[in-house]
Amino acid sequence: MFRENNAHCQEELFNSYSSMNKKVQEKLGNSWAPLYYEHVFCKIDEKPFAVLYCLDNGRPNFPVNVLLSLDFIKHMKNYTDEEMYEQYFFNYQVAYALGLRTLGELYLGERTIYDFRERIYRYALENPDKEDLIFGQFENLTAHFIDIANINTNEQRMDSTLFMPNIKLAGRLSLSYDVLEQAIKACPKEILTEALTNFIQPTHKTNVLYRTKSSEVSARLQDIVDLCVQLLDVIKPYPEIKSLEKIQLVQRFLKEQANFESDKEAWTAKENKEIEANSMQSAYDPDATYRKKAGKRNVGYVANLTETCSDENSIQLITDYTVEKNIISDTQMLKDRLPVIQDKMEVTDVYTDGGYYSQETDQNAQESGVTIHYTDMTGRKPDPDKLPITSFEIKDNEIVVSCPNDQKPISSNYNKDTGKLTAHFDLTTCQQCPMRDACPVELQKKRAVLRVSQKSVVVAQTRDRIKDKDERKKSTSKRAAIEGTNSALKRSQGAGKLKVRTIAKNKLVMGMKIIGHNFRQVTRFLKGQFQKRNTNAGILLC
Repeated sequence: MFRENNAHCQEELFNSYSSMNKKVQEKLGNSWAPLYYEHVFCKIDEKPFAVLYCLDNGRPNFPVNVLLSLDFIKHMKNYTDEEMYEQYFFNYQVAYALGLRTLGELYLGERTIYDFRERIYRYALENPDKEDLIFGQFENLTAHFIDIANINTNEQRMDSTLFMPNIKLAGRLSLSYDVLEQAIKACPKEILTEALTNFIQPTHKTNVLYRTKSSEVSARLQDIVDLCVQLLDVIKPYPEIKSLEKIQLVQRFLKEQANFESDKEAWTAKENKEIEANSMQSAYDPDATYRKKAGKRNVGYVANLTETCSDENSIQLITDYTVEKNIISDTQMLKDRLPVIQDKMEVTDVYTDGGYYSQETDQNAQESGVTIHYTDMTGRKPDPDKLPITSFEIKDNEIVVSCPNDQKPISSNYNKDTGKLTAHFDLTTCQQCPMRDACPVELQKKRAVLRVSQKSVVVAQTRDRIKDKDERKKSTSKRAAIEGTNSALKRSQGAGKLKVRTIAKNKLVMGMKIIGHNFRQVTRFLKGQFQKRNTNAGILLC
């Protein structure tokens, strides 16, 4: 049965804190614990977690704000579960942060922590159309942090970073072995063939994975493909076995890693180059995908972070995050997340690298009042020998007013259905123009015509902004620090390789780490441990 925890609001007369030496109390007061209690623990909204419990039956739940806070602190301090559990019982700072004033006053069993995490995870899986419960707490706490630190959210920066779940980097042979081994072990022994039973013997695994020569890998892989087919044939009479997740992984493995040859009525292992990036990478985390970025191989996920970057802010906070399969492009994540950010707060400028650029996203952002500043752009570079379309004067990106030689068009119109701009110029004037060879205007029998898409106009304008030295310097300076944020999350909070599997769990854990990061930033602000920027003089003041 769900019940909110308000017990911390009424302190007991005699407790560990009241019996402390005054100087010890003073040191505790200057630590992070009181700040956490006031600005995180007391601000946690427990009501959304009522869906995890029965509303009118059973024993009251263990306090949600205590369980959540333990996980937040765990990921902020990069504790293991064992360390977190020990800190809860014997570290008075942790106890104080959780609203407990006497050490050991509230017993917590390890199973309670794991059951709570499992409930949150199951809720996320069963409600994919809703934001997970941890993201809801992130939004609630971030809004509070923005308020107390007086953060200007108009300017924000965005960057993505790749990370791994708790899996090993396995080759195709190892992956195929793991998939088949799991499926065989999930089946009753009495229905297995001798070949399948022998496959799960310890010595067999050693021979297949560690004593196979490079020249034998293809043959070994084909052997496993054949055994996968044999297993699926064996379980055909057993629908309850066919529905098992580990059996479904075998079916997925065959579709992704092999081709069915109808003339031979057999499955044949694919060549390495035929394997797609979204194919299964681990038998233990079927959501993980493959991506090669900057020459480095990554198996896992991508986290996309958005952070404030206004010069007037004392500190910068992460305002939004998402975790996706690592094959999802930066462009898609910007397209998906920008409307979400705009719904939560006011934002006028976003700074990103060139990987986020797309004509559609840039145009949609401009229409919604947001300017995206890129440090560079992807795509084909314009011909340097040709005049750019921005050398024409174009009103509202729809009507051509004049050409680079100040020649006004005879007519100009914009077709909303096709998104095309068309302008007609005097043929004789264009034929005699000194810019003729470089001009994009086409000479026809009676007139000279310029035809260009509105998207091309927007692209050219964006390129011009990037070419501007001052604009480029500003964009690079504004965006660069978010790479430091990503580095800090990985270095001090273990976000480079998380200790969980599947995308749902990785998103929950990443959210907790980000909440911890934002609290660290707010702690710096409340303690005055930041540099103040004199925006008029352009210097930093301690």
